[in-house]
Amino acid sequence: MTSTDPSASLEAGSPPERSPEFDTSFQQQLLDLFRWRRDVRRFRTDPLPDRLVRDLLSMAMLAPSVGLSEPWRYVLVNTPSRREAIRDIFRRCNHEALGDYVGERAKLYASLKLAGLKEAPLHMAVYCQQDPDQGHGLGRKTMPETLHYSVVSSIQTLWLAARAQGVGVGWVSILDPNAVGQVLDIPDDWTLIAYLCVGYPQEEHLDPELARHHWETRANLDEKVFIR
Repeated sequence: MTSTDPSASLEAGSPPERSPEFDTSFQQQLLDLFRWRRDVRRFRTDPLPDRLVRDLLSMAMLAPSVGLSEPWRYVLVNTPSRREAIRDIFRRCNHEALGDYVGERAKLYASLKLAGLKEAPLHMAVYCQQDPDQGHGLGRKTMPETLHYSVVSSIQTLWLAARAQGVGVGWVSILDPNAVGQVLDIPDDWTLIAYLCVGYPQEEHLDPELARHHWETRANLDEKVFIR
């Protein structure tokens, strides 16, 4: 994993003067980026430079959104007491989830590290504002869920941008959205899409952690593609 100088702004909002050409070397690096993106749970505690965090968020803003609505809302959770409250919610929800499994599967679930909430230097709660004025409703009358899809696109953009900068991201989904919203004092018209842990990873692996610990294996392409 290669990191650039975090003090230098990436100027994500400044497009090139002409359309770039992506050569085969870049294409291979892009494929490597996709392959090496991981859902990180094991973080170093080193803080991330503020400039780097801002650059990553600027790149997340480059994601597509329905009707150019940009419904994503990134909440940086810095208050220690709020973070501890989020960890309490995770512990409760994780204990409840364990009850859904029995036998060896339950034992395996209990052994998995499913969040880096304690170690990660940066917590981000990512919300979708429902029916924002921006975009004037274009494209979402028949499929309002495209607002949520837009936020997920922004998260994926952030995730890949972070990986390219030597930063890891972990998506914590074992949380009660309503309880999280109360802890963070979130407006009623915002919906939680993701709670992210962000920081420098302790280790790097090509295979997903859940595959490495025998929870699940990746499917083949032909299992997921259908022709009609």
